[in-house]
Amino acid sequence: MSEGEKQILAVITTNKDKVTGAVPIFIAENDREKEKTALFLAKTLDAMVHDLENGVYFIVRH
Repeated sequence: MSEGEKQILAVITTNKDKVTGAVPIFIAENDREKEKTALFLAKTLDAMVHDLENGVYFIVRH
């Protein structure tokens, strides 16, 4: 990955019908689990959480 390039590492949602793709997708049971999973993954992957405000979070390495 070159400098300045962004990479989506994972998607976290409570609604599997809202997402599809080639990155890991984590389906949470509820909003609390979704937030906890997103924050843990971001910290572990040294990345940032972004909220699409439609029930989907995604993790991006900047």
